[in-house]
Amino acid sequence: MSGPYLIRGSVSLPEAELAWRFSRSSGPGGQHVNTSDSQVELRFDLAATEALPAVWKERALQRLAGRLVDGVVVVRSSEHRSQWRNRETAAVRLAALLAEATAPPPKPRRPTRVPRGINERRLRQKKERSQTKRGRSGRDWG
Repeated sequence: MSGPYLIRGSVSLPEAELAWRFSRSSGPGGQHVNTSDSQVELRFDLAATEALPAVWKERALQRLAGRLVDGVVVVRSSEHRSQWRNRETAAVRLAALLAEATAPPPKPRRPTRVPRGINERRLRQKKERSQTKRGRSGRDWG
């Protein structure tokens, strides 16, 4: 592994709380596929972790509620042929998932009115365009 995976700021995934499981990947791969367990399943117990601040943990539990099974988030990776690269991919994916889930909510949008000048300009342009098109008709050519 290439070290701690930062979630945000100085908070990182604790190596001791990550549970790895390996199995054979599906799909083509030749003779090698029958002997190597290259698919990686990474489990992180979000409900029991002490690595995240309480506010982040609560936010993540709320946002990932549909993805959790008994408070555990599971990430799978099998796109690479090597187990090591799949481990890296799964860990990075989990860190990104947790970073997104623990991010603070966006600031609420303040409703604003359209400035009068913009509205008047739009209506003036519509009128000019209408006059241009009306001038193309052959009614007055007599």
